[in-house]
Amino acid sequence: MQFGQHRRRLLGVVALYTGVLVVGLVLLSVRPLLRPQALGTVGRPLRLMLVPSVDAQKVTESAELLVQFLRQYTGYWIEASVPTSYIAVVEAFGAGKADVAAMNAFSYLLAHERYRVRAVLRVVRRHGELSYRGQIIAHVASGIEHLQQLQGKRIAYVDPASTSGYILPKALLEREGIRPAEEVFAMRHDNVVTMVYQRQVDAGATYYSPPDPVTGEIRDARSRVQRQFPDVAEKVRIVALTDSIPNDPIVVRADMPEEIVERLVGGLLAFQARPEGRRALFEIYSIEGFAPASDRDYDGLRRLLRQYVPDVEKLVR
Repeated sequence: MQFGQHRRRLLGVVALYTGVLVVGLVLLSVRPLLRPQALGTVGRPLRLMLVPSVDAQKVTESAELLVQFLRQYTGYWIEASVPTSYIAVVEAFGAGKADVAAMNAFSYLLAHERYRVRAVLRVVRRHGELSYRGQIIAHVASGIEHLQQLQGKRIAYVDPASTSGYILPKALLEREGIRPAEEVFAMRHDNVVTMVYQRQVDAGATYYSPPDPVTGEIRDARSRVQRQFPDVAEKVRIVALTDSIPNDPIVVRADMPEEIVERLVGGLLAFQARPEGRRALFEIYSIEGFAPASDRDYDGLRRLLRQYVPDVEKLVR
């Protein structure tokens, strides 16, 4: 009888230690899953956002080559997306849903002010241009040749946070005391040109780059619809230009590890050096490449906005 009790106690102790061992092994196997995923892995990819200045599908398709190259060059897992608006890119940083982004200049100023994101590169346009402008356009049949003729008219803008497609053109009209009767947002530069060409609105605001100095080819937003409307340059005229705007920056979130920033910057510069990279960049944003940048490059625009747009936040609400 005593032997049976002793045997049962011994088996119970063995079972207890076996159970503890099994639980320990299970916890050890689950522990890696409970650790935060390293930034740049499949479980925690670097999230790249691109502003939707042209057709989102076109941007996404052309950006795929960039993403594949950056994954290979940096060793990080990167995923790209194209939000529905410029402000959505800004707020993605506030919500912790963006790590790096191609933004327009005004959106960058907002994101820097609100979330301390920082510029590391800025785009280079054709012939090494580091700035551009906004333009106000009108159909030649409208008879509109001067800003004052926009009083009481219908005007199309791009996006409430578009530097060239709203902020500076709107400031230009405000300075001249011009009050349109109606203002609409078309969300893309090519949409604005199309609305003006089809006379759905009296005028529109988009980005401006000067014609090619060699060929004379137009390079402002009208070129975006030239295949669809071959006579757009003759039918849609430029009425006025805004002040100069520093080119769009590539930005990173405030607490991005410097090692990751350096590898991303190196990857972007290496991408622009490849023929297929230059073609993809031109398809995405009509640019040739990137140049080093810092927050100081946008101080001039800050001063301009403080002078002409005292309540910037009101404009983008």
